[in-house]
Amino acid sequence: MRKTDISIVIVNYNVKDFLLQCLRSVEKSLSSAFCADLSVETIVVDNDSNDSSVEYLRPLFPEVKFIDLKENIGFGRANNIGFDHSNGRYVLILNPDTIIEENTLKVMFDYMESNSEVGVAGCKVLNPDGSFQLACRRGFPSPRSAFSKLFGLQKLFPKSKIFAGYNQTFRSEDETYYIDALIGAFMFARKETLDKVGGFDPDFFMYGEDLDLCYRINKEDQKIAYVHTTSIIHYKGESTKRSSMNEVKRFYEAMEIFAGKHFSGSKLFLLLLRVGIMLRAFIAYAGNHRREIFTILFDLLAVNASMIIATKIKSGLFFGFPDYAYPTLFIVLSSIVFMSMISVGEYFESKPTVTKSIFALMISFFVLSSLTYFFKEFASSRVIILMTIGFSSILTGAYRIILNISESISEHANRKLTAIVGINENTLKIAKSLESAGSELVGIISNGQSDYNNNGNYPLLGDIGELHKIIKNKGIREVIITDPSVSNNDLMRIVSESGGSSVRFHAAGNFDEVLAAGIIYDITGVESTVPKYNISLPRYKLLKRSVDIALSVILLTVGLPFLLLLKSDLKTSINKVWRVLNGTYSFIG
Repeated sequence: MRKTDISIVIVNYNVKDFLLQCLRSVEKSLSSAFCADLSVETIVVDNDSNDSSVEYLRPLFPEVKFIDLKENIGFGRANNIGFDHSNGRYVLILNPDTIIEENTLKVMFDYMESNSEVGVAGCKVLNPDGSFQLACRRGFPSPRSAFSKLFGLQKLFPKSKIFAGYNQTFRSEDETYYIDALIGAFMFARKETLDKVGGFDPDFFMYGEDLDLCYRINKEDQKIAYVHTTSIIHYKGESTKRSSMNEVKRFYEAMEIFAGKHFSGSKLFLLLLRVGIMLRAFIAYAGNHRREIFTILFDLLAVNASMIIATKIKSGLFFGFPDYAYPTLFIVLSSIVFMSMISVGEYFESKPTVTKSIFALMISFFVLSSLTYFFKEFASSRVIILMTIGFSSILTGAYRIILNISESISEHANRKLTAIVGINENTLKIAKSLESAGSELVGIISNGQSDYNNNGNYPLLGDIGELHKIIKNKGIREVIITDPSVSNNDLMRIVSESGGSSVRFHAAGNFDEVLAAGIIYDITGVESTVPKYNISLPRYKLLKRSVDIALSVILLTVGLPFLLLLKSDLKTSINKVWRVLNGTYSFIG
């Protein structure tokens, strides 16, 4: 029996549509002339997806080995399970949100066969807009490169060997050479090398495990290589985008694990790295939630300013309460208003709305008024509270109206104009789906076809040979390729030629409702194929945590006899309940 040349290991979590697209690109590659002499197996390890990935895809790809896990054990550990089931001389670690070229497997196989000193190699990785993903060839985080990366010097001096050591931006994207580390989305490794180093370190849940693996392979005196002669498209971050996972938190936790593991001897570097990581994590979080942060700050400023004005109107003084009441008064007012806003779903669940903010302020009014019955010295302040809430309603409402108008203007200016390449039955299906989702379809681009009858009333923009000219003239931001005759190699060429143009490309050559729905959601944000769980929303997290604490306290005190009846091992039960109390476990979800 012939030995397997390549084992492709894919770890999936909640990206059924992207995994379908990835497996189709692998299927296309295996049926091409490039892979005629290769024996390849594909293994998908599903990390407890809740979008029925395995059930849906297993009948479509009977030749693929699916391993269905019952919990999300993380990227590294799930890959290690895939390695244990693999039979190939080489293992391709591949993300599900990728598309490979027809020649990718052959190019990487030939390179590894010709370079026995290389333990693992990667290829050119492109974003869906054709730009180059810097993480596909990196340096290890030395004190200098870590400082330059964390504090922005690399961005200021991208061509400097001194400051751009981490992302290697001073090197050409179109040359093959040795590097320090690759991206986990595509790693073509020798199986014996993976066995020797023990695969991924399970301490890393997600992020950092690729850097750590390359570091350990490098320590074994094997080379890590970047091969520029083949490319993949990587739709970065799809798994984390579709989960309640805190991506920023996970990333910087991974960097801390890496630093502590490999640079623990340098306390100064470790301290510097941790300070930089905390700073970057804060900046990243603030950047992701800037609208919410500005809205919260404005609301708190508005309610406190309203109280000062109301106090002036009522008593003739801006600070008319006794001196001992400040700053406690401001803290209590701010806390009650903030918690009321959170309780009605304002700030973190959707765009700020006038209705929710007024409802939250009404709740605040009743809470504050109730408190005056317990603190008699503030009984006369109910009029001030009423005026405070009234002024706050006007200010916060006006802010939200202005904010929503400005965002609507910005969204209109940056709307995602879409074009479809290909004339076939899939074109009309996707066009109608886009239209019903509210996307602006500019028109159709043919691929040499002459039988366009415009039965959907979508204009013909021209031929694929004029693609980049059409994109520029029409201001197109999204291109869906429905023509199955466009090979992955052609797709990669088109995407590569568009590098830096901010135009995203989507492949839908073989129509499938799940794939089409995923693309449409990616473009419009409408009708995600992945269910959204309210338990991840802030107000429900707060409620869940409150329930966990209350039940834990009860079970660890008056409920101990009841706990003994339920479980024979009281010590283990107490330990588990204690872990719920400290936040490690939860009774809910």
